[in-house]
Amino acid sequence: MFIVEEGSKAFQDVLFRLNLEKHRSIKIRLRDVLEICPESIKNRIPEALGDLPWHFLRKVMALNGTARNTSIGHKDPAEEMGDYEEKLHIDGTFCFSDTEMKASLQPLDVLCAVLLCSDSFLQQEILSKMSMCQFALPLMQPTLDTPKCTLILWAMRDIVRKWRPHSLAESRGFREESLVLTAMPTISFVRMGSCSFSKSQLLNEVLSPYQQHHNFFIHRDMESGNFLRKIADGLVEISWYFPGGMENSDLFPEPIAVTNLRGDLESHWLQFSFLTEVSSAVFIVTESIGEREYALISSLKESSSKYYFILNCKNKKPKETLGFLNKLASVLKLSKSQLLVKDSTMNNAGFVKKVQSTIGTIVNSSPKTVSLEAMAVTARDLGIQVDEDCQACQCARKYTEEITAEIRDGAKYKSEMLSLQGDLWKNLAKVEKDLCRMKRQGDKATEDYKSELNQKWLEIRRQQNQCDLTNGLTKFIKGIEHLPTVEKHYFLKWMKFSLDNIARGNLSKMRAEYKEKCETPGVDQKQLEELDKLISDSSLGVEHFMRELGQFYEAECSMVKEGKMEKSQRQFTHLPGIAADLMLEGFPMELIDGDASNIPLQWVTDVLNELHAKLGEKSRMVVLTVLGVQSTGKSTLLNTMFGLQFAVSSGRCTRGAFMTLIKVTEAVQELLGCDFILVIDTEGLKAPELTALGDSYQHDNELATLVIGLSDITIINMAMENATEMKDVLQIVVHAFLRKEEIGQHPNCQFVHQNVSDVSAHDQNMRDRKHLLEQLNEMTKAAARMEKQSREMAFSDIMEYDPAKHNWYVPGLWHGVPPMAPVNIGYSESVCELKKYLFEFIENHSRKRAGKNIPDFIEWLKSLWNSVKQENFIFSFRNSLVAEAYNLLSMKYSEWEWGFRKEMYLWVSEKETFIQNQLPETLEGDLFHSLKMEAQGKLQQGEEKLLNNLEQYFKGESLNLNLIEKYREDFKRSSNSLKRELENYATSNCEEAIRIRRGQHKIDNIQSGYKQKIEGKVDRLLAECRNREDKLDHEKLKKEFETMWRETLSELTLCTLHKRQVVQDMDLQLRRDLKHRGGAVRQILQHARSLLDYRMKSFTMKKEYLNLKWARAVVEYFSQECYCKTEELALSLMNECKKYIEEEVKSKTDYDETYCGELLHMVNERLKEEDIEKLHTSPLFEVDLKLHVLGEAACAFQKMHEDFIKENDPQQRLEKLKPHYFSIFTDLYLEKNESQTGARNFCDQCLKPALVGYVNKRLGLEIVDNFLSSEQALEYASRSFFQFFLLKKLLEEMNFDNYVKYISNYEEFVKSWIQRCLIDHYGGKASLRDLEERSINKNNNTVSAFLDSFCKELQQDLVISSNSLVGVQFKNTAKIEQLSGNIEIFLLELEQQILTQFNHFEFETKLSSLLVKPQDEIFKHVCGCGKQCPFCKAPCEAGGTDHKEHFVSLHRPKVLGNFRDCDSQKLEHSICSSDVVSNREFRTAATDGKFHPYKDYRHYYPDWHIQPDPSIDASDYWKFVFKSFNDQLARTYGAKAADLPGDWKNITKEQALKNLKEVFCMK
Repeated sequence: MFIVEEGSKAFQDVLFRLNLEKHRSIKIRLRDVLEICPESIKNRIPEALGDLPWHFLRKVMALNGTARNTSIGHKDPAEEMGDYEEKLHIDGTFCFSDTEMKASLQPLDVLCAVLLCSDSFLQQEILSKMSMCQFALPLMQPTLDTPKCTLILWAMRDIVRKWRPHSLAESRGFREESLVLTAMPTISFVRMGSCSFSKSQLLNEVLSPYQQHHNFFIHRDMESGNFLRKIADGLVEISWYFPGGMENSDLFPEPIAVTNLRGDLESHWLQFSFLTEVSSAVFIVTESIGEREYALISSLKESSSKYYFILNCKNKKPKETLGFLNKLASVLKLSKSQLLVKDSTMNNAGFVKKVQSTIGTIVNSSPKTVSLEAMAVTARDLGIQVDEDCQACQCARKYTEEITAEIRDGAKYKSEMLSLQGDLWKNLAKVEKDLCRMKRQGDKATEDYKSELNQKWLEIRRQQNQCDLTNGLTKFIKGIEHLPTVEKHYFLKWMKFSLDNIARGNLSKMRAEYKEKCETPGVDQKQLEELDKLISDSSLGVEHFMRELGQFYEAECSMVKEGKMEKSQRQFTHLPGIAADLMLEGFPMELIDGDASNIPLQWVTDVLNELHAKLGEKSRMVVLTVLGVQSTGKSTLLNTMFGLQFAVSSGRCTRGAFMTLIKVTEAVQELLGCDFILVIDTEGLKAPELTALGDSYQHDNELATLVIGLSDITIINMAMENATEMKDVLQIVVHAFLRKEEIGQHPNCQFVHQNVSDVSAHDQNMRDRKHLLEQLNEMTKAAARMEKQSREMAFSDIMEYDPAKHNWYVPGLWHGVPPMAPVNIGYSESVCELKKYLFEFIENHSRKRAGKNIPDFIEWLKSLWNSVKQENFIFSFRNSLVAEAYNLLSMKYSEWEWGFRKEMYLWVSEKETFIQNQLPETLEGDLFHSLKMEAQGKLQQGEEKLLNNLEQYFKGESLNLNLIEKYREDFKRSSNSLKRELENYATSNCEEAIRIRRGQHKIDNIQSGYKQKIEGKVDRLLAECRNREDKLDHEKLKKEFETMWRETLSELTLCTLHKRQVVQDMDLQLRRDLKHRGGAVRQILQHARSLLDYRMKSFTMKKEYLNLKWARAVVEYFSQECYCKTEELALSLMNECKKYIEEEVKSKTDYDETYCGELLHMVNERLKEEDIEKLHTSPLFEVDLKLHVLGEAACAFQKMHEDFIKENDPQQRLEKLKPHYFSIFTDLYLEKNESQTGARNFCDQCLKPALVGYVNKRLGLEIVDNFLSSEQALEYASRSFFQFFLLKKLLEEMNFDNYVKYISNYEEFVKSWIQRCLIDHYGGKASLRDLEERSINKNNNTVSAFLDSFCKELQQDLVISSNSLVGVQFKNTAKIEQLSGNIEIFLLELEQQILTQFNHFEFETKLSSLLVKPQDEIFKHVCGCGKQCPFCKAPCEAGGTDHKEHFVSLHRPKVLGNFRDCDSQKLEHSICSSDVVSNREFRTAATDGKFHPYKDYRHYYPDWHIQPDPSIDASDYWKFVFKSFNDQLARTYGAKAADLPGDWKNITKEQALKNLKEVFCMK
């Protein structure tokens, strides 16, 4: 009792010193050890006893051979030496310090304490790692916190060992078994009494192979081994020897177990008794045997074990010891060979040899063999506890046995009981890939073939859904769903052990059979292939059960989605939550099914979404992946680096890819910028079982592309012995990195060169690294050519790679020759260095870029997998993350663009006003040049501001900026393009304003002479009337004024303006333009009628407009296409020219010959474009088009010219001034207040027209500004947003005519659509009135400033004609103070008059009078480049106007681009986003009538990127529209209705809307 109490106190003391007291009840879990904490990032030396447990755990998890070292870290060596010398010499006397002896603990004490404070699953992992390090394992724990000692069985369940017994040496076979199930002889070593030599050290010598010494057991001469044991006495350790099949070097022919009891056998009699029961032989180490020892040993006479005595001859009483030994010889039936004496005549090596020989004799004498499982039975009989006898473990075991009892053959069980993942799943994977690749399409129409594949897919899902849950699977679900957490963990572990044991047993038999058949002459090759397939399929693990659940879940989801099942009928909605819980608990989750080479996307997505929810949406993570050739230690590398449990045993090589979540503690979350590390382990590339398959390279390419695409860090594992295979792997890897660079991601790549042990490897391999980089550069160039990249690229362009920093030379895993080799400490430490660097990289990386979270990861997974399935290895795809980031940038750019435009519009408006107020002499100088220079300065500032905004945006914190980095140059080019456009606008407007003002001056000069004469006559008449005696009333005054006016006009010689023949002038310009076009054109012109006989409306397409000189079949096929495209061109050009004509006519200026020149220039430039030249239009088309355009213009410009002459006829202009002169005349005669009259005249005649003109200039800009910041702003924020809202509205209305207008005349439809939106928005007039008031008020302030300086201030904003100043200037003698005061009074009244006047107009009338048309500006805002898909005519949505690639989110059936079947004349219902992955061909004008594969469409349309449909329902929107209007479309296009696939008819309006939202990433 006293000993137990003393032991308990010692145990409590050890726990206290190790800071483990709280873990006595709350056990340390495996996840606690694996999570990333500050200690994981930096390799710290323990500085206090409390650090030792965690130091041991981290080291052992990293397979570090120094894990058992319990030394405490010391000071700096020099400082330490000084302290030591100080203690050594005090006052001339010497003493020794025992501080160091007391400072630490014996390693076995730490081990016992850690195991007792760990839960069962951590214990299991500790022992598994210790086994790899060839450390002796604790077999029996002493009585510490339990009444009896405990046999450790459960913790060893996970250990599997491989060896080659000598019986299999010749055949070179091997055995691989679970350690706890393997029966073998057990040799036990115990100590009786004290002993001066180390029993453990002897065992290490005995078990160590030649030239491969290893410390299996802790001994006194090891570092920290000299500390006294506090709690480890009574511990039984076990180690093993496994032969490698080398008869000359193996110590023993068969495996043996060796146990070692710590402490004296008398003190630990129960443990000793147990060992005597289970051992084949017991070696008792002693120095003397007396009466007491004799009594103890003689009590073993009934034991079946053999006893051997190792006698160390340092005893002072050798005779007494020999006497008792002789007595024991008869009791225990000992022979001379059972006494091994170590005396001074035999050195250590000789004695070790003797012990080995003795053990060899035992092994060869067919001793009893016992497995660890059998030992547990004995232990229970002796009253010893067994660790796995707890209720949770046994309950889980029973549950497992109910499932595994019926499993005999893994392959058979999978095919019969897990059938959903068999042929059904593999066939489904083929159908999904064929849906994307269309390789077996043959002659079938694309959409028909897709529909057929979709039906196949649905049928497979239906078959899966009809399958019932098997008994085993039902029990498995109950196990993972209903068992408590601890029992569930036990259950999954038991499942793993049981399934692995079954698989190993079957695999062993099949390998033997395969070997036998291979050695049999004339064996049937087919039998070998079948057996080979059975071997590949024999693997059966928990992942197969989880995979089956995933298939049940996916099948059910498919049925619900297709409306074949009600949501209320679902059974498996809870499964993703269960799988997410397992991931949280550290279990690997299958990402890619390696057997079917497919991803159960719905299952994985929903599991990850559940995980995200369970984490409270805090799921920032860094993704780390390893890639390499099969069996090069990828999984071992990850397991060593992070302490994970990826499968590494024979026959269980990773297939596909698995992901494991590692938690990052709060202490380092901010440092690393993530909450988790997601580690992805992949199957080996160049796998031998896949090499025979034709698509093995494709398989590897898909895998590498996907996992590299998902990763932030990729480790390329390169084993030196696989250099040839690695070259192929590197090619695959380079392609994958190139594709990732294309989508704006630059991952980090670390090359791990395994099996390089030389200390000088890094320096010695400098040339190799240089050679590797050269290879990588060459491969990158080759890959870029294959991926159709035009730019020169090096490896460092596609990823972050530094040859000096990113190459790691790792020694071989084993120190020596397996199976007795421990893990190489160099391997462990090199991997730890790599891990440390990776964390530093993650930390630095987190400062530059935000980590992805689970929703981001899901988006990448979906889009990458779709691209992989489509073999779309030029990754220009746009998933929702890219789309969102791109849309945000486009929105911002649109804001900046409008700001730039508005600034320049205002500048031009200001300068036009300035020009209108200039004197003639100013216009004749270098005004235009100075304005042009000022404009360029303004434009330069605007462009710099826009570019600076762009740079700042990319330096900002918006999400996923790296994904859109490649579009930065597009927006830069667009800003430059915008600058050029605005420069052209500014200079042409200023030039036009100067030209108009010059013309006005000529007219004003003529007018000014007439005005002077009239004003003189009015002045004389006023004097005459005032001199009369009688007072004249109003009528008499009017009569006198009328007489004077008639006489004065009759006296004036009025000059009339010269009338020009606009039609003849334009005709002459046309002939000059066509002068050098040849005789055919001249002949056409000779027969042409007058321009006035041509109008745009009268233009009709003629066959003669096409010059098709191809083969007849081609003409028949293409005449319709070219005809339609030419007609479209003509209409488009005529609309553009019509718009120009209308704008010039509205200016109300005189005709100028530059107008005709501009129209001809517009037509010529368009006809020169490359795509137009491919239409092969004839000269007749050009002539007729120009005739009709100029005919329309001639009529309009002739009328404009005549209106101008009429408006500016001197008599007409004077007649307009008559009321003003009469009003002044009467006011002066009646002596009214001149100030008030002048002020009113100024407001009515000067300010009012000027303010109305100003508002019409500014209001358009104000409307655009206001509208783009209203609640509707989002709809116009970017091209994509606009397309979404427009298509959504069209779907809601389902108006066929609107759809036809949208498709056939996009620009006109959109402008009218925007105009309708503006009318709806401002129809209430209240909001528009606010804008009008704002515009007027701005100038009221300016007019008030007039009170100080009229002309200087007012003429900046308002154009005031000299005619309108008549009422103010003539005979006005009012004082300026009075005049200004009265103007201020009348100004408010004037404002109301103008607002009332505006209020009476309809909004449409107002829009037509605005100088800047809001609908046109908003159209520019949402139109972009204006290009349309060459096949379906969908408008480009790319941001800016000058981008390298055009793209469309949602393509449509090609009939909407005027395509039809040439033979049947039926509407063409295929969609270009499907055709580009099909085997179909196209021929258009661009291909000169030759057939060309759709897959290579970029040969002819290099600036278009048509993203393939990611799924069967990706184009549901247009399919729904097509099926709804099939007959109407046929009538409209003069064709027959299309034969649509059956499943199109099932698409609903709701599905169409859902599709629209998904495509445009709208939630």
